[in-house]
Amino acid sequence: MRFNITKLATAAALTLVTTFSAFAQTTYDRRPAQHNAEHKDLLAYQTNINEQIKLKETLDYMDNIFSEEEEPEEDIYVEGWDSQAVNCYTNAVVPDTKVIDVSNFCMPTMGYVTSPYGYRRRFRRMHKGIDLKVQIGDTIRAAFDGKVRLTRNQGRRKGYGLYVIVRHSNGLETVYGHLSKFLVSPDQYVKAGDPIALGGNTGRSTGPHLHFETRYMGYAINPAAIFDFENKTTHTDEFTFNKSSYKDARDYSPAKKRKTSSKALASSKSKAATVKVRKGDSLSKIAKANGTTVDKLCRLNGINRNTTLSVGKSLKVR
Repeated sequence: MRFNITKLATAAALTLVTTFSAFAQTTYDRRPAQHNAEHKDLLAYQTNINEQIKLKETLDYMDNIFSEEEEPEEDIYVEGWDSQAVNCYTNAVVPDTKVIDVSNFCMPTMGYVTSPYGYRRRFRRMHKGIDLKVQIGDTIRAAFDGKVRLTRNQGRRKGYGLYVIVRHSNGLETVYGHLSKFLVSPDQYVKAGDPIALGGNTGRSTGPHLHFETRYMGYAINPAAIFDFENKTTHTDEFTFNKSSYKDARDYSPAKKRKTSSKALASSKSKAATVKVRKGDSLSKIAKANGTTVDKLCRLNGINRNTTLSVGKSLKVR
């Protein structure tokens, strides 16, 4: 009886081994086909690396194009660029007149005028800029887009003290003197309104202020010919440099009497009914410049005091 049980157990074990081997062989035979199908599915979901490379090269190329287009023209940053002088155009041929776009601007500081441009009898010399009130540490901003040509320190009691010169894409250069600290370096690109320095009292100065100059190819233009410092804006979107009048200020205030024909007067009144919002404008600034109030501006334009002004948008002021 024991012999028969042993024999039966052995037979059962052999049957089990045979069955398992057959199952394993069948499974193994199916594996390559399943693997190939899964492999094909994976490849189908993969991105073509060659197309990726082509796309990246195209995007990089386009980025370079737009980057170059945004930068100012390089040719204006050649003549006298390495000069350490404020006027590096001493031997240049300067045109008699030149129309300069000053529409994209920023006031270098909101301080009021403490000393105008012009000849100073007391010192027997020409004051080639305009002085604006600042406190030590006040932010000084670039007046227009451009590139820093020079940052220099003339010493504690000499000339401009710490000063910055920026050459702009519209052809002007601006000078910022008596600073306490530089916030930019030579060859650095800046946009109108970018911080470039901190106000100070360095150099030949009797108190904290900003000495601000506007120059065209070395000619020190009266900044008041370009900027309306009282209303913190430019007089017009374009300034025409003229060798015979660049020292003269412009004044468009109502208090100044001008001989104007009735037709021209009517035209100016119609234009004054609306203004275009410029960079740096606020409701209070526009109201002050046009002899009105913020509340009236809001009523005329259907806006409120918290409305964000869009550059280029027209606002009713009358």
